[in-house]
Amino acid sequence: MRLSKRSRLQWGIALAATTAVVIGIRAQQVRKQTLAPHELNNSDAPPPIIWEPPALPDGSVNFESAEERYLRVVVVTKGLQQPWSIAFLPDGAMLVTERSGRLRIVRHGRLDPSPVAGVPQVQTGGPRGLQGLMDIALHPHFDENKFVYLAYHKPAGGDAGQTVLARGTWNGTALVDVHNIFESGATDTEASRITFGRDGMLYMSISAPGSPSVQRSQDPNDYAGKTIRLRDDGSIPDDNPFVGRAKFKPGIFTSGHRNGHGLAVNPETGDLWETEQGPSGGDEINVLRSGRNYGWPLVSYGRDYWGAPISAHPFRKGMEDPIVVWLPSIAVTGMTFYTGERFPHWKRNVFVGGLREGGIPGTGQIQRIVFNERWEELRREPMLMELKQRIRDVRQGPEGLLYVLTAEEDGALLRIEPR
Repeated sequence: MRLSKRSRLQWGIALAATTAVVIGIRAQQVRKQTLAPHELNNSDAPPPIIWEPPALPDGSVNFESAEERYLRVVVVTKGLQQPWSIAFLPDGAMLVTERSGRLRIVRHGRLDPSPVAGVPQVQTGGPRGLQGLMDIALHPHFDENKFVYLAYHKPAGGDAGQTVLARGTWNGTALVDVHNIFESGATDTEASRITFGRDGMLYMSISAPGSPSVQRSQDPNDYAGKTIRLRDDGSIPDDNPFVGRAKFKPGIFTSGHRNGHGLAVNPETGDLWETEQGPSGGDEINVLRSGRNYGWPLVSYGRDYWGAPISAHPFRKGMEDPIVVWLPSIAVTGMTFYTGERFPHWKRNVFVGGLREGGIPGTGQIQRIVFNERWEELRREPMLMELKQRIRDVRQGPEGLLYVLTAEEDGALLRIEPR
């Protein structure tokens, strides 16, 4: 049947509208992929590879590992937006931070649809889109004082956010009496992690802008690119390495860091370990020593996003070498030492998260790193790559299982268990 001119016009308009809707849907699907800051600006790096992350199953997925062979990963809950960190409450519930500024609670495997009340106003986004609510930690004597600590970006005018540390009290359902106990003054920063050391002090990583042309990590009068050491009330300990020195921030514990994404205490030695993202290659694990300089951006094993080496040599006298390096980068994130009984062959193993390997989407993973009795690396094994999810954090739960957060707009809490 031949259509009239008017019918052909109406059909063309309808087709155009349908095409626009389809294109719009595809564009929305593409935007589910989380892009790194350098991928958002083509002058900083080659254009990104667009690959929408797949949906996770509703139940569990079986997989194998070299030394604890028969395993499964269970999807505990979905519905988290860019989750960042986990804290395990004594009653079995879990507090989960979302970068968007919300604190969530998971009880008996179910995500409460209402955010936890009491979180301060959070600056999200920032100049590279990665500011927000970061880490959460419980006080070592939480059973007595109910103190909860939050690392986050406080609004500092415009789209700026300052890395700060807050402390509040958990009343069983919400945070109360929340107030900032340390303000770094450092803006244009991103990742921040917190943990308590064996000495009872609180340690906090503050990132620096990732460009090698920005040398804030080497500026002793700037908290960007440093780890800091505080008392549990946010005050500065008198025995910090730079207390009393002119033009040195007194809270600095170590310097020369790029982007500290994980802090954990070695349970055997008491040393503080930090994961640190490099640029294109050069992710690191560093053992933090008081007053030491870890080199960024003067030395690095990495390259810039267009391929040129960051430094002619990856080491320099007077600067500390990492104990683990990734080439290519896995965009290393959270970290935990395994000390439990559920996986006996994983004792003295370190688990780290990774957002992706070598700049390729769909390659997020956990890596299991095996060390000898001197804490020298023997081997490493990638895990969970079949899920094709970015991994933000991995933590050992109180019952000896591993819990994992995916770094997605539709993020999830996962649990690794034997089968």
